[in-house]
Amino acid sequence: MPLLLTIWAIVFFCSLFAPSLLDDADATHANAARHMALSGDWVTLKVNGVRYLEKAPLPYWLVAISFRIFGYNTFATHLPQAVAVLVLALLGYRWGLSAFGQRTAIYAGLSVLTSTGVFLFTRVFIPEVLLSLFLSVALYCLLRSIPGDPDLPPLPGTQAADPDAPTFFRRHRYLHPYLMWTAVALAVLTKGLVALVFFLGAATLFFAVTGEWRAWRALRPFTGIPLLLAIAAPWHILAGLRNTGAANGHGFFWFYFVNEHVLRFLGKRQPVDYNKLPWYLYWSLHLVWLFPWSLLVPLPILAGVRFWRSRGTPRTTASLPGERGRRNSPKMRDLASRTTLLLAIYAALVLVFFSLSTNQEYYTFPAYLPLLLLTSAALVRAEQHFATDHTARLWVTVAHATLTVAGAVVALALASGLWQSRHLPFVTDIGDLLAHRSVGDYTLSMSHFFDLTGPSFAALRLPASLAMLVFAIGPAIAWLLRQQRRHFASTVAVALTSVGFLFAAHIALVRFGPMLSSQSLAARIQTLEQSRAVSPGDQVLLYGDQAYGSSIPFYLGRIVPLVNGQSSSMLFGSTFPDVPPVFLTSADLLRIWGRGERKILFVPLEKRTEVEHLLAGRTSVSLDEVSGKLLLTDRPLRSTSGNDSGRGTVDAPHQP
Repeated sequence: MPLLLTIWAIVFFCSLFAPSLLDDADATHANAARHMALSGDWVTLKVNGVRYLEKAPLPYWLVAISFRIFGYNTFATHLPQAVAVLVLALLGYRWGLSAFGQRTAIYAGLSVLTSTGVFLFTRVFIPEVLLSLFLSVALYCLLRSIPGDPDLPPLPGTQAADPDAPTFFRRHRYLHPYLMWTAVALAVLTKGLVALVFFLGAATLFFAVTGEWRAWRALRPFTGIPLLLAIAAPWHILAGLRNTGAANGHGFFWFYFVNEHVLRFLGKRQPVDYNKLPWYLYWSLHLVWLFPWSLLVPLPILAGVRFWRSRGTPRTTASLPGERGRRNSPKMRDLASRTTLLLAIYAALVLVFFSLSTNQEYYTFPAYLPLLLLTSAALVRAEQHFATDHTARLWVTVAHATLTVAGAVVALALASGLWQSRHLPFVTDIGDLLAHRSVGDYTLSMSHFFDLTGPSFAALRLPASLAMLVFAIGPAIAWLLRQQRRHFASTVAVALTSVGFLFAAHIALVRFGPMLSSQSLAARIQTLEQSRAVSPGDQVLLYGDQAYGSSIPFYLGRIVPLVNGQSSSMLFGSTFPDVPPVFLTSADLLRIWGRGERKILFVPLEKRTEVEHLLAGRTSVSLDEVSGKLLLTDRPLRSTSGNDSGRGTVDAPHQP
């Protein structure tokens, strides 16, 4: 347990303070939570003053509470997610301990905290980690709710599951059904009806395979389902009653349930601001998201095949006094067997569902804990039978060899990049060194990885050096320990290798901050206001969709009108009759530019050419430029007695 807490503190807690909130989903969702915290309206999400009805509310409630305690900053925004990761790892530990034993528990916790996907997809304010946590709690409580046979031995090669299982079942079984229904309700409030699809689908298939349909009574559905509705239904009802009369007479109910659930699954959701991964990338990228533990994926597959073949083999239990030995049915009654089956069904359901639906890389996050827990149990079994199970030993050896060779290749590549960039100056704004290839129009979360160029190593020397050392040393040590049959130390060495890599990745993300966030431009506006070079009442505008610069309104703490921004997540909310006047057209911009109060225009890189043509021949003064993003104003700065040393200020008009 101390090892898990230490790794969480290094990888997740220490990364809560930087970088600044990223544009697009991160700051957009933070704006919605900020509105909740300031307005006290806990029903209707709003972004930049416009209704934002496509998301369930629970993640925003948690962040709004965090804002009220810790203030409006990066730390408060991401703290609930970091805590959710810790609880998810502890749940993996507890579940592994109950079903498989101490070592599996430790491995499960380690793998959750050190998997690449868990780290990457909690850098942004999205609900997947909370959904994963609540659904996993629900599944664990499901298994703890149904009757079991503690006399039945666990799976071959696993340790005794829970020494006090009979007492546990007798005393606490009645609590777990209600914890289960509560967790399902919270999952619905986190992500919507897809939570019900995953939970009920996995539970139904589980009972169908085991044939234990009569166990449904132990789930207390007649009192549990009303509890679920009492928790999840009120917000949906209130949101529907308070948000009516949008485009074509639609309101919350149509938009949330039809557009965001049914049409999104079918790929017909409006507006079309999403992509679907090609099938080969969808499946193969899980080797990246679960790295380094994905290298061991043959082990749970092998264990699953053996488990399925052995489930129909009758086993004789120990006879009770005065009784003959009895033959068991092929039903799986020990927690290890049930865990194996339920998690395999649940993970497969999640993966297949999103392979059919529109998807982003992180949508399958709820399958991570089941896959990692099954992998941990299979690895422990392989370690216990390393001398006799030749197939398992082969796959473990291949995994270590692959990791060692891959680590050496990565280390050499990083060393080459560092050597070639050794004479290049360090540049704080890495965005100026990237290719900006617009892969997938950046609707896929990892698109920016394709922008890396050789000169960008000059800005990434520290994280690249750390990653080079980690990959050159860590995998080799782990392989050496495995060959010495020091299995636990070897697995921990793999985990620590990943810790070093994720620490370096966080430093790299901070280096990318100026490109991925517009916080520095918001700070520039605030500096100009403080120096009285511009007035606090001057109007700040954002050109294009609010996602291009969503961190601007968050850090300024004000509503920012959008020029040609009636699109994407703002589109449906903009059709309500009481929408605030935040949507401007190009004609509106030309009409007000240079007239009345000063205008300060944020121009994203993607819209610079468009703005250049639009404002051609009109006075525009550049206030700052970061990673190709511009701040323009429609008149020269006011002269002040202070010394404004801010970057990018000019004294004469500039024609873009």
